Parts: sequence; C-alpha cells; structure tokens
Amino acid sequence: MRFLNLVCSLLVFAVAPAAAESVRYRTDYRVTLGALPIARASFVTEVNQKNYTITGSFNSSAIVNVITKISARTDISGTLTGDRMQADRYTLVYQSGKKKQTYDVRYSAGDVTETIVHPEPKRRPRNWIAVGPEDLKSVLDPISGLIIPEGEAACPRTLPIYDGESRMDLVLTPKGRKSFTIDDVENEAIVCSIRYVPKSGFRKGRKDIEYLRKAEGMEIWFAKTGTLKVYAPVYARVPTQMGTIYVSAVGFDD
Repeated sequence: MRFLNLVCSLLVFAVAPAAAESVRYRTDYRVTLGALPIARASFVTEVNQKNYTITGSFNSSAIVNVITKISARTDISGTLTGDRMQADRYTLVYQSGKKKQTYDVRYSAGDVTETIVHPEPKRRPRNWIAVGPEDLKSVLDPISGLIIPEGEAACPRTLPIYDGESRMDLVLTPKGRKSFTIDDVENEAIVCSIRYVPKSGFRKGRKDIEYLRKAEGMEIWFAKTGTLKVYAPVYARVPTQMGTIYVSAVGFDD
C-alpha cells in the first residue's frame, strides 16, 4: 500500500504562476483496482510569485475499510524559479489501521539535508539496501518533481525521487498522445511509459519491489493546465500483484 500512496502522489494537478497574483487550485481523484473503487484523493495547490504549497489527502473506500482503514496526508512547501518548483520541505503522514508513520524531509537546492521518521524504523535486516549520501543529491520529492514547465518535454526524462525512506528513479519514455475528459471537457494528453528503478531504502529481493521493477504497461499521462504554463499528470496506470491500479482526475476547480 505504500506504493499506492506514491501513485496518488504522482497525480497532483499542481500549477505554477503566470503572474504575480496568488492562485489556489483543487483537484479530486478516483483510485480503482480494476473496476473496483478503492480510494479517493484530493489535492489543493496554492502559489504566488515566489512560493508554493501543496496539501493532499487520501482515504480508502468503504470496501477497503472492511479489511483496514487507510489514510494519508501530505504537505509540500517550496520556492519557484521561473516555472520550476523546488521543494524545501515534504511531509507524509500515513496510517493503516492503528499504525501511523510520519516522514519529514528537508531539502536545500535539491539536496536532502534532513530526514525524520517517526516512529524510528526497527533494526534493518541484513539484506537492507541503505540510502547513502550520494542518493540524496539532486533529488525530487514525489509530487513537485512531476510538474513539467511548458517548453520542456514531459518524456523522455528520468525523475530521481526520494520519499523519506526509499530512493528510486522513474524513467519516462514517450508513448504518443491520447484524449481524456474532465468535467465534460475533452483535452489531449502526452502519454509516457514508466519504468520503476529502485535504488536504495528497501529490502533486497522483496517481492512487490521486484514485481514493480519488472512490470510492463505502467504509464502516466501529462496535460497542460488550462490557464497556467505547466504540464501535470491527469492519469496513471500501475500493474501490481493485486491487479492494475488506475488513478484518474475526476474534477478540478480554481
């Protein structure tokens, strides 16, 4: 389920300012396992001339709650350089049943300066691949890293992501263009395939990690925002051992 939270993080319909005035934007998402609804997520982005914040919430559906209730809240704050977002702080509070975990990451110019995890992780197994100092240089948080300024290609590109525990690369490759509809408005999206490359911060040989590393058919769609000059994700498809997870934007407002 931790990777499911990352999937939701991939779909923040964030925006960057084209003018000096402040902008507030909200987007809602539906998460399904095949045709079965398993969660909903909402994100609110606020930007001004120099700074931005993104607040997201994720809640499992009634069907999932029969087994265990899952929720998450994420907060990102950072600075703007032109149309590019650079996080200063990323936090994630993740709860499954009675178990609660908090990740708090601080950045400076793209490098991680501090990570606080509460409660502290238990003793790692011998086959744990530890996150080294070199893994924390020039990285992106899981949300701001997927906002692409206008004029740059959404793919091909490699996104070096650090989420407070794991370091991974998301390798994006062009797959063409497709149409999508939000609020009865049809738009065109750039489609990129995703290859998941785990780097560190996980147990070597873990089955779900190995499955994702070898998975085919993973993809993400980017679309240009209606009023501001960035490309952001609006759809993702992720094969898992449980089945294929789909995350789709279902509504937005400003």
